Amino acid sequence: MGSAAGTCEIVRLPEDLLSAALALTTPRDACRAAAVSRAFRDAAGSDALWARFVPRDLPPIANGVLSGPASPSKKERFLRISDRHCPVLLADGLRIRPATKNPLLAYGFESMWLDRGSGSKCYMLLARGLHISWGDACYWRWMDLPDSRFEVAHLRNVCWFEIRGKIHSKMLSRDTAYAAYIVFKTLVESSGLDYPPQKASIDTVAGKKKIRKVCLQSYEGRHVNRQVTVPLTPEYNKSYRLGHGRNPVLPQERTDGWMELEMGVFYNKEGGDGEVRFSLLQTSRTSKRGLIVQGIEIRPKKLG
Repeated sequence: MGSAAGTCEIVRLPEDLLSAALALTTPRDACRAAAVSRAFRDAAGSDALWARFVPRDLPPIANGVLSGPASPSKKERFLRISDRHCPVLLADGLRIRPATKNPLLAYGFESMWLDRGSGSKCYMLLARGLHISWGDACYWRWMDLPDSRFEVAHLRNVCWFEIRGKIHSKMLSRDTAYAAYIVFKTLVESSGLDYPPQKASIDTVAGKKKIRKVCLQSYEGRHVNRQVTVPLTPEYNKSYRLGHGRNPVLPQERTDGWMELEMGVFYNKEGGDGEVRFSLLQTSRTSKRGLIVQGIEIRPKKLG
């Protein structure tokens, strides 16, 4: 009886108070609360609530991206911005301008979206916004693919392999754990991407550097569908696994047909002001070819 009475008292609250309470949760929790009662459903769909879930410090979005035949509700706008498979394009002014002092204009962000569960900001640092060593036409070429909205980088042939990217901490959601992923494909004729393994590193605002061994390709081009650490090739077993500690992290397949490889995890603490830097490096003299890079994706990750 006490529990039922308490529930009745809650639903008597004005909609604006219920919306204010739901705003202290997450978008996922608000959607779940809509099933509690009619009062909760109305509060969970209110513009006041969903306006709170869209960060006030969103970077400028390209004109026309969110336009439609009718003005969308705040919830519809959130759902559009949080569509990971169709990230919103940022304003033209946010393309790479190295000379500018504005961090929003310096890092080559082309698309972003909100994590639908938490509302945290996510970004894709496109290949054009990355620093690629030996990135001239002799070793890499730029191309368009039908399954990519953006220009991608195709590795023709190189020995020294390094890809670097960076993001300003103020572009990210505060007090949030993030993971960075290199998003890529490999061609049938690719080689040199399975052994020796590569090194992925993340330099945080706090000055900490995290390094892990990773491998872009498993044996004979066969990828795995989950992130695992298993031996790769007979050569790898003999030359690396014995006496060299942990096996490298392998890629996993995405729903969009691309592969992603987790480069590392970092925590964006509130009040941090500086750059987070990412690097993928392999400096052996072995020839490497057949890699197609779309960019580096940065999105929240649950820890534990």
